[in-house]
Amino acid sequence: MKNAKPSRSRVAPDESSICQFPFADGRQCRMLRHNSHPTLCHFHAREEQQLLELDRIGAELQSLSGDFTTFRDLNHVVGKLFKLVAANRIPARNAALLAYLAQLLLYTQKDLKHEQTIAYGYLGWEKIIRDIYVSAGLASPNPAVIPAAALSLSAPPADPSTPVPATLAGSTPGISQ
Repeated sequence: MKNAKPSRSRVAPDESSICQFPFADGRQCRMLRHNSHPTLCHFHAREEQQLLELDRIGAELQSLSGDFTTFRDLNHVVGKLFKLVAANRIPARNAALLAYLAQLLLYTQKDLKHEQTIAYGYLGWEKIIRDIYVSAGLASPNPAVIPAAALSLSAPPADPSTPVPATLAGSTPGISQ
């Protein structure tokens, strides 16, 4: 007869050192818990971190009005998207998709304005835009007063003592008149 090989028995590690992630079918992950997380292995802790980061990114990409009603809303979101890609917080592939969606939203802006001016009249459209700008702190409820936030977004006033370059003054370089 053959000699029976002794079976290798796995020593069950302490339950507190095992990942606590439950699968959909009721099983539990059996990897060792990662030192940086109180209950999850490295793989599941990283997944959890990515989900939390997506929530933060979603909040950062919020438009000024909460909708995409104005060009400034879209410009604000695309600017935030640019910063997130530059900081490598979202993949370039996702950013390309979001930029394409922003392009589609931008393309529909004139139709949105047309639709709302039919529904509310032009003065109603102006009121919608003013309310969005006022709530974002970019406009004053009193149109005669310009808020500081709006001034910081515009170019500084030109200094009258600064000479204007010839190309801006109307002459074309290389062509004599």
